[in-house]
Amino acid sequence: MSINLESINKTVIEICREAGAFIQEQRMKFEKSKIETKGLHDYVSYVDKTSEKMIVERLENCIPNAGFIAEEGTSEHISEDYNWIIDPLDGTTNFIHGLAPYCISVGLSYRNEMILGGIYEPNLNEMFTAIRGKGAYLNGNPIHVSDTSDLDNSLLATGFPYYDYNRLEEYIELFKWCMINTRGVRRLGSAAMDLAYVACGRMEGFFEYGLKPWDVAAGALIVEEAGGKVTDFEGNNNYLFGKEILAFNNKTHTDFLKTLQSYFSKT
Repeated sequence: MSINLESINKTVIEICREAGAFIQEQRMKFEKSKIETKGLHDYVSYVDKTSEKMIVERLENCIPNAGFIAEEGTSEHISEDYNWIIDPLDGTTNFIHGLAPYCISVGLSYRNEMILGGIYEPNLNEMFTAIRGKGAYLNGNPIHVSDTSDLDNSLLATGFPYYDYNRLEEYIELFKWCMINTRGVRRLGSAAMDLAYVACGRMEGFFEYGLKPWDVAAGALIVEEAGGKVTDFEGNNNYLFGKEILAFNNKTHTDFLKTLQSYFSKT
């Protein structure tokens, strides 16, 4: 089956902006009594669920028989070929507390390889996009990862463990190293936005464990298309389903990977 990725990319942008407008409208009148708990420190609301339903209904018409891997389970059909990987509101905790950033993340994979990604952050009206082999863009303008070549001058992003504490001690020790040996570490509360910000050069790198495919699918492709390098903690490419990711510019990835591996034992 032949598909037109440029046309689909335009549709994804439209869908993300529509979902973003809905999310912002609800943010103005959201009540914390509407929060539901999915697991330890893992929250959801009608905003996440409605956003996902909107996105899935529109995407169902893009590629016949495509599967869906969506955080809130709106559609559970998975295909051997094309699959949409969706986070309808990445950064839910930020959203329910009235903090930015939070975003919509939509990725398209073909046989488990990401081929298209879109991330929309409605607070700043920033739409990050990428098509494999076509580069990465922010609101239609080309973006590239930072050219910083040393970790001492690098600003990093990470996510704090919120349910999986099995590697907490290693994480804390690595975090201490980062505090001493880098320009700083930010915890924004949205893995998708961390990746988008690495892609456009605002940060040099991002690392986190305990992630799901919808957290990283679109962002990983955007980083790669912006000239960055994305791996798991062993330096391999099992970051989509491997629950860990390391995304840096090409000049600092190897050095940080070596440092990370000195703290994180193989699991």
